[in-house]
Amino acid sequence: MSTHKNIDRVCIIITVIALLATVLFMNGKKLGISSDDTVSMSYENTLFDDSYVHTIDIEIDDWDSFLETATSEEYTTVNVTIDGEKLKNVALRAKGNTSLSTVQQLGSSRYSLKLEFDRFQQSLTYHGLDKLCLNNLIQDYTMMKDYLAYKLMNKFGAAAPLVSFVYVTINGEDWGLYLAAEAVEDSFLERNYGTNHGDLYKPDSMSMGGGRGNGREFDMREMDFDKMGMKNPFENSDDENGGFNPDNIDFANMDFSGMQPPDMGGDSNSEGGGFPGGGFGGFGMGSNDAKLKYTDDDADSYSTIFENAKTAASNSDKARLIKSLKNLSEGIENSDADKISEAVDVDAVLGYMVVHNFLVNGDSYTGSMIHNYYLYEENGKMSMIPWDYNLAYGTFQASDSDSAVNDPIDNPLSITDGDTDRPMFDWIISCDEYTELYHQYYEEFISEVYTSGYLTDLIDTTYNMIKDYVEKDPTKFCEVSEFEKAVETIKSFVTLRCQSIEGQLNGTIGSTDAAQEENPDALIDASSITLSDMGSMGGGGGPGRGDKSNGGTGGNSGGHQRGQGRGRFSKSGDNSSIKGSDNVQDADSEHNNSKKSGDSTNSTSHSKDSSDDTKQKSSPSSKSKPGNNNEVQDSDASVDSSPETSAKATDSSSETATDSEATNNFPGAPEGFNGGMPGDFSGFGPSASTDPKNYIYFGGYILLLLAAIIFAKLYRNRR
Repeated sequence: MSTHKNIDRVCIIITVIALLATVLFMNGKKLGISSDDTVSMSYENTLFDDSYVHTIDIEIDDWDSFLETATSEEYTTVNVTIDGEKLKNVALRAKGNTSLSTVQQLGSSRYSLKLEFDRFQQSLTYHGLDKLCLNNLIQDYTMMKDYLAYKLMNKFGAAAPLVSFVYVTINGEDWGLYLAAEAVEDSFLERNYGTNHGDLYKPDSMSMGGGRGNGREFDMREMDFDKMGMKNPFENSDDENGGFNPDNIDFANMDFSGMQPPDMGGDSNSEGGGFPGGGFGGFGMGSNDAKLKYTDDDADSYSTIFENAKTAASNSDKARLIKSLKNLSEGIENSDADKISEAVDVDAVLGYMVVHNFLVNGDSYTGSMIHNYYLYEENGKMSMIPWDYNLAYGTFQASDSDSAVNDPIDNPLSITDGDTDRPMFDWIISCDEYTELYHQYYEEFISEVYTSGYLTDLIDTTYNMIKDYVEKDPTKFCEVSEFEKAVETIKSFVTLRCQSIEGQLNGTIGSTDAAQEENPDALIDASSITLSDMGSMGGGGGPGRGDKSNGGTGGNSGGHQRGQGRGRFSKSGDNSSIKGSDNVQDADSEHNNSKKSGDSTNSTSHSKDSSDDTKQKSSPSSKSKPGNNNEVQDSDASVDSSPETSAKATDSSSETATDSEATNNFPGAPEGFNGGMPGDFSGFGPSASTDPKNYIYFGGYILLLLAAIIFAKLYRNRR
């Protein structure tokens, strides 16, 4: 009898252990004990094979009506064919926040677009991709500012969107060359951080980029151009560009001091006031929470962050982030490296800041606008994800090329000596060991992208890849001659910028504002280039850059680094092989096209750095080349490539679905219910490839639990 009792106890203990093990498996990521569960997505090697220009055709019943209501950002249903693969019932809307109104004010209809594959059919993705952004390349005569920025971020190991060029047609008719960018949403998070990822936010001091509809009331025509020291670009234009006349812009003499923004409504929680979430002051907008400054322990003090959460944030999630902000603030104040490391992912943020500050993006966290970034938090550690660099390379105001090229790496843009206004950068210069590490990262970056010839070769390769598409693009914002000039200018800019940073690192040029003021003769002379030649706020959208007193140098809004994931110089996602627009070569032969590093003088040569030889390559069988009518193999997605169905759109192509309609397929069920199992099983799907160890662990726990139950039942029956 006593034996039976002991066995019962043993069975109970085994059952409890099995249950605990299962719970740990389901929540191990949050407890910091799970294995790497990053997901390999096949779209990395299909749409984001960036060695050639892809094709996207959008079938829509009434395109003209869509354009007329584009600024409302309402969804409509379309069919989409990507490189010959057709997907039905895809959601389409215009996107862009302030650029939506800017496009309209310029008299154009070339809006940025967003495709959501899973909005009307939750099981539908494109090779695992849930959402895709199509950027219209506004204010970018180079057609490659964003593209180069994301390529550099990914090359240096930062978690950044994958990108490629696509030529868009509407119902078979040419529309234009766009940049396809991976949306920073579910697929992005799983690819970079795994199925049990952390929390994502998009703080925005201007309420112009945190979410759909923000910035809709912005009207560039209401800007006080007199106070900015420039003519009104909307006067005397014969209305050919919606009343816009770029010839009226005098970039060299613009002055933003004392300028006030147009009223967009909303409340101000900032030091400057006047804008939702922040005011200009000396043209420096920003709410404290958008700057990621610690205020107190009240979640209501961080509305700019939490109201723009991209993942569901519980009270405990909010408390954890606030604690991280507090730890960061205390770490900076006390120059406490250990305290800082509790709050930030040191390696990830250093990698991000090196590339970000190289790009001189004033329309960003370190600039005057305090937006265009994502905040990622996991287990109390914060990092940043880049977004929107179409006004980088000093083109936010585009007035002073010397200032942009020599922007000090230790006081970038709006950040000044002894500043604590941007804590996600300030921690780097608050501790000598982090400043030294930051400079070390910069040396590695310059060696990898400049000394090797990688960056200028990338520009040359990209130019050769897209030039034919630029020429035939019927809706582009610039002339072909302006595109040619812009490409030459951006090559000169990055070369001069790298030379300046080399000097800042070796001490011949100051790396702070004060040091540069003491020895201005040491600065790199950039008078040979005109920043606005690359496209700027004035060249298709408004004003651009001034000196530090007016907010700093400037850029406008719109891979893979996790603790145990990709290193700083990963080649995954960096498929910049040399393939012409009409001559697609096999991916496995890309290394034969390498040229010697440093040869960057010919802007029309096909070139790439030999360091790309180790990149992740797609096999010929997995790549979707233009013209291949391959079906998308994705769960129960409705995919059709037959001639009959490809010629017509779905019956519901003009319908607009509400959020509840798009997420609840079970009438009468609770909101958000989709018939799935409770718990986080987002990695267990036909479009995802999870680490096999996780399946083994999960199966082992279940078997252990079943064995314990059977064992207990058998011995109880014996009794």
